[in-house]
Amino acid sequence: MVDNEEKVVLVDEDGEEHEFALIDVIEVDGAEYAILQPLDDELEEEDVDAIILKITKDENGEDILIDIEDDEEWEKVADAWQDLLEEEE
Repeated sequence: MVDNEEKVVLVDEDGEEHEFALIDVIEVDGAEYAILQPLDDELEEEDVDAIILKITKDENGEDILIDIEDDEEWEKVADAWQDLLEEEE
């Protein structure tokens, strides 16, 4: 788990910014995924506990976060995250 909560600002399709706390980065099948928890009230009201985004590189070699488009990949990452949570309890 990430000890110091980093803040991440994501821009939605409407151009609105939303703040998230980076609560963990996990590796599954050689790829890294960010587990983010919403910090703004609007998303918390929608009962969004956490979101999972894939960490990849842009054309400049900078880390970027992208949606996981493949359902099977998303399920595998969500299961790995759940397993980690259960191990910590």
